[in-house]
Amino acid sequence: MKTIASLFLFFLASALVAGEGYKIGDKASDFKLKNVDGKLVSLADYPTAKGFVVVFTCNNCPYAKAYQDRIIALDKEYKTKGFPVIAINPNDPAIEPGDSYEAMVTRSKEKGYTFPYLYDEKHEVFRQYGATKTPHIFVLKKNGQGELIVSYIGAVDDNHQDASAVTQPYLENALNALLNNKQPEPNFTKAVGCGVKSKTPATL
Repeated sequence: MKTIASLFLFFLASALVAGEGYKIGDKASDFKLKNVDGKLVSLADYPTAKGFVVVFTCNNCPYAKAYQDRIIALDKEYKTKGFPVIAINPNDPAIEPGDSYEAMVTRSKEKGYTFPYLYDEKHEVFRQYGATKTPHIFVLKKNGQGELIVSYIGAVDDNHQDASAVTQPYLENALNALLNNKQPEPNFTKAVGCGVKSKTPATL
């Protein structure tokens, strides 16, 4: 009975955790996290931005690795239009040593990241957003009051294996819609990737 009760509590906790995080239309809060250059970065550091592409990603997940070049390309194109990429590593290096801060610094240099690559050391920001995968995309758009509104959540596109075979560039379409003052359609897709590795799930 003890085992059954433990399993029940585990699945209940999982369901509650999955229900937390931002939804489309929510106002996103700022954060301040350490970048791979050792400096703290927050969204407030970009006062002229129209919004942000917040990407929860990591070093070693095959899905995250498959999207690295595509995210670099998206950042180069859309940061000049007001939507820079902000990448965040949510993983606990005690579980996945390859996702340590030192490994982040190395990966950023190897790939020539054109965007901040931030370390969610306290594993708080990914829970605030509700990120469950790497990669997991959250597009924020600044409204007339300067608030950042969650406008798209989900996947980069519909083919992580082959960029040339993509038929639905979800993130690119969402950004183009927002730049034309339209709502993304769809504004939510299923994020496909590795599960976030953390020993500290969202507070129930």
